Amino acid sequence: MPITQSDVLYTAVATAENGRDGRVATDDGKLDVVVNPPEEMGGSGAGTNPEQLFAAGYSACFQGALGVVARQAGADVSGSTVTAKVGIGKNDDGFGIIVEISANIPNVPAEAARDLVEKAHQVCPYSKAIRGNITVTLV
Repeated sequence: MPITQSDVLYTAVATAENGRDGRVATDDGKLDVVVNPPEEMGGSGAGTNPEQLFAAGYSACFQGALGVVARQAGADVSGSTVTAKVGIGKNDDGFGIIVEISANIPNVPAEAARDLVEKAHQVCPYSKAIRGNITVTLV
């Protein structure tokens, strides 16, 4: 179920100049980066790109969700990492993205770790936001 404006606890604000070949900055100045298309897409690759920024945000959010479900399950996810791979490619409408999420959870047996990752995928706000629109593979 979507949240309403009255449910919002925090709002991030970022402004882009020149789209994929320019600059992106947050209103508080904590993020201010040059963005350029990657070399694989004909760009200079000198700066970061929207896919890297999305991967960074998604992996951090997913790690947080993993912590929530681990606490509920009484599992120890200390020392764990989450990696998000965000791919971009052409589709019928122009371009689309796909995501692969992998987690390394050293203190949890493989089957239990897989269960935690699947549960985290159900509660992670990024996962919820893109569900049904973007293919996400959990590995």
